[in-house]
Amino acid sequence: MLRFIEAFLEDNPSPPTVRDIQKACGISSTSVVDYNLKLLQKGRYIKRHPDVARGIELLDENGEATSFLPKIPLLGYISAGEPALGPGADGSAHTEPIETIEIPRHMNKDGKPIYALKVKGQSMIDALIDDGDIILIDPTPTIQDGDMVIAWLKLEHETTLKRIYKEGNLIRLQPENSAMQPIFAKASNVETMGKVVGMIRTI
Repeated sequence: MLRFIEAFLEDNPSPPTVRDIQKACGISSTSVVDYNLKLLQKGRYIKRHPDVARGIELLDENGEATSFLPKIPLLGYISAGEPALGPGADGSAHTEPIETIEIPRHMNKDGKPIYALKVKGQSMIDALIDDGDIILIDPTPTIQDGDMVIAWLKLEHETTLKRIYKEGNLIRLQPENSAMQPIFAKASNVETMGKVVGMIRTI
């Protein structure tokens, strides 16, 4: 039963229910599951929150709750408005994280080395990305028209969160806010630091 709970948490963002355990372990009734869960709790292998359907936590050897959720670095802030100074002094995303955050496993199934930034501003509000939200960035160099990217304006030493479009020798950085105007820059002046692959609402 304990091995099933561990395996379930490796593949799912939430713990199993009692009925999940009953079915997976071939147990005759939920009362038998409940009895064994009480034994696991008494042995300090798990902690239960009886008023919550998925209220099982695994405990480590020190009795602390463990987590199987992926952890990624939150590197700083990104402007979703006027360009702002990037997460690193030189625009590089490879800085020390201000904290590490857990994300649902389905948001990074293939285990890519993604990172997170917190959004400031509302230029992407029509794409449902608001001030204070956290965006997940894949630092891939492969960018296509219409991708939502972290764009580094080299001459200005500034970054911004926008959709990117190539227009001849220019780059259009398009906000997702009808009240805001796009930014046009020479292609040689724009470097992408990755594209948005997910978002976590903070409110």
